[in-house]
Amino acid sequence: MEFSELIKTATVEDVLLWRPGLPAVRGTLCITSHHLLLSSRPGGELELWLLIRNVDAVEKRCAGPQGRPCPCHPRLSRRIPPCVPGGAPRAPPGRVLPLPPGPRGAERAAPPLVLRVQNLGWYQPPRTGGSLRDTRVSGSSGTITLRCKDLKVLQLEIPGMEECLNIASSIEALSSVDSVMMMYPFFHRPPSLRLQQGWHLCPPERHFQRVAAQTSQWRLSTVNSDFSACPSYPAAVIVPAAVGDDTVARAARFRQGGRFPVLSYFHPRNGTALLRSSQPLTGPNRRRSREDEQLLGTILDQGERGFVIDTRSAQAAKQARMSGGGTEPKASYPQWRRLHRALERGRALQDSFGRLVEACSEPAPSTERWLGRLDSSRWLSHVKAALSTACLAAQCLDREGCTVLVHGAEGTDTTLLVTALAQLILDPGCRTLEGFQELLEREWIQAGHPFQLRCARSASSHARGKQEAPVFLLFLDCVWQLSRQFPLSLEFGEQLLLTLFDNAYASAYGTFLCNNEKERSLCKVKESTHSLWAWLNQPEEKHKYLNPLYSHNPLVIWPSVEPQSIQLWQGFFLRWIRPSQHLDEAWLEMRRLVQGDSSWLPESAGKRLSQPLPEPPAGTER
Repeated sequence: MEFSELIKTATVEDVLLWRPGLPAVRGTLCITSHHLLLSSRPGGELELWLLIRNVDAVEKRCAGPQGRPCPCHPRLSRRIPPCVPGGAPRAPPGRVLPLPPGPRGAERAAPPLVLRVQNLGWYQPPRTGGSLRDTRVSGSSGTITLRCKDLKVLQLEIPGMEECLNIASSIEALSSVDSVMMMYPFFHRPPSLRLQQGWHLCPPERHFQRVAAQTSQWRLSTVNSDFSACPSYPAAVIVPAAVGDDTVARAARFRQGGRFPVLSYFHPRNGTALLRSSQPLTGPNRRRSREDEQLLGTILDQGERGFVIDTRSAQAAKQARMSGGGTEPKASYPQWRRLHRALERGRALQDSFGRLVEACSEPAPSTERWLGRLDSSRWLSHVKAALSTACLAAQCLDREGCTVLVHGAEGTDTTLLVTALAQLILDPGCRTLEGFQELLEREWIQAGHPFQLRCARSASSHARGKQEAPVFLLFLDCVWQLSRQFPLSLEFGEQLLLTLFDNAYASAYGTFLCNNEKERSLCKVKESTHSLWAWLNQPEEKHKYLNPLYSHNPLVIWPSVEPQSIQLWQGFFLRWIRPSQHLDEAWLEMRRLVQGDSSWLPESAGKRLSQPLPEPPAGTER
């Protein structure tokens, strides 16, 4: 399959672009293999550069003369289902498909089309008989609304019914390409970066060295070097030193997907450990695994106790046992106490996300209606539940002095949500810009969160897939709640969180491609694409994401999870709706005052800016 086969109309003149809060722009629209470009007239300035992978839904409406419905498409206004033109079936979102030799070789053989159409203002369409070639239906036009994964909404008024239909079909087809190696990161070549730069930000060996410097109870195992023990784990993992690789391999067969218990975080204050895994496969017959019991038993000394935090409800765990899953029975794991903290995922979380986005997009709602829709979305309830469960895990480690094992069913979603948030609460190193990147690399990317499946669709898509879920967005929202309650304790700001979301759903970099390390290895992602971390850590980019008020805080931060303390993340959900110019200007001025020349300030004011501010009373540090 060639990209050219999916593009029915590559260029259209006299297109009107509408964006919320910005003046309309008329110009030339151009579709390339990965981008949608619009150049304004007459200057030829590039007004739109949209990665087509960012398109979540396409809505089109055709009209005849004087705005009447098109006779062949009466009152057509719908979202195009995800299918390849011609009705050919496509693979489920997130599936890794082999690369057909044609498009990749063709794209690499010549400079990308994006580079050849930057000066669209100079573009002259072909002429026939001294006049512009015009295939439009006389007096007809169409409107295409693009709802993007980052919640941006764009509207294109296209003269000509045929062009409108062709543009919509082309965008939908290009945005639905599922072959990983045909995506834009495999063609993006920024001149300031080199391949393989930034891909070794946090190898398991470096994490283990930090652990080994504090305790000898753990070792680095390569039992999964060929991904045979667990396809979704990295090649090297940290396991108890007293357990051999044979025991670990047998224990993996007793856990769903082979996700046996591994070390996630070692708490240096009291030597406790945070582990993660998937559910045990006890089943209705209450199967046992001596190796799994031995693995967990060696972690605790005689008389010690540990906690298993199950991110499912007790009823859901019981139902899972009837279908082959289950929990750790008390008789087989006597030193472990089980706690159930239900966290939604999958379709329930996806629907909650969609309802909130719809509520935020409603024009001029009444106060009662807005509060009602906000409450009925239940998004803030999910944020509260995630933070509460992370606080429970952190409390068991820090205050109770107990080791904690976290798992749900697969161990790739809410499990990672809890372990990552708990480390952010406990470890000041994770609250630096570099430490946070390492946390994401270790606890989300290497740990096997299926980004390709979970982020295939965003809030606007009507495709009823079973795999999409904004678990990573929920994590970013929780991090934002922490940054709001403790504005001095995180070295990075909101802009980094927004950038991470955008790149998780549609990116020019390969960091969030595929579902696990095994797939990235098969697709040669690290050899053929650039790392997002390499781009973000460039000096000219890095300063954009730093918090100018940051002051190192060695304490544990305990966020408030009271309802009045959990707020809507306006910077994300309303970023394309409300004007942000004044907020951006205030942020830049704050950065200038703190990091720039503040010698003109009174001495007392300068001291106040360089010292931590008191935290909100609802969220206290201890």
